[in-house]
Amino acid sequence: MKFILLLFSVFISTICFSQESLSTANGKIIINIFMDGYKAGDTLKMKSVMHPNMTMQRAYLSKEQENVLMYINPSDLLKYAATTAQNQEWEEKLTDYIVNSDGNIAHVWTPYEFYTDGKFSHCGANSFTLVYTDDSWKILNIIDSVRIGSCHKE
Repeated sequence: MKFILLLFSVFISTICFSQESLSTANGKIIINIFMDGYKAGDTLKMKSVMHPNMTMQRAYLSKEQENVLMYINPSDLLKYAATTAQNQEWEEKLTDYIVNSDGNIAHVWTPYEFYTDGKFSHCGANSFTLVYTDDSWKILNIIDSVRIGSCHKE
């Protein structure tokens, strides 16, 4: 009887402390919710997948060929999305979704191409760090790179 009780306890604790890793399909869904919200200026949609403590950075090479790391306030991004989405024709094409996860953290890497008014502008990659909260996966950090000139498209 003690053995059965011990086995049952181990089984229950395994279920309680285990969770499903972030699948590529689910990672793609979460990132697309964020990106679709961004493009439409739908900040509620964006916030639905953002962790309350989300951070953001951008890495790029300046005109002087110096490496720059810029910190972005997520509330500024939300304001930007809400005010410019309707006034500008742009598209950020995500060309791939590479998902890695371990327990309650995950990483989604999405190379992209950016177009303004149908013309190629620049490229780079988005790096999303996600964390599993009590109710779902949320974006904890975004850092993106911007490359101009080194990925020119005809």
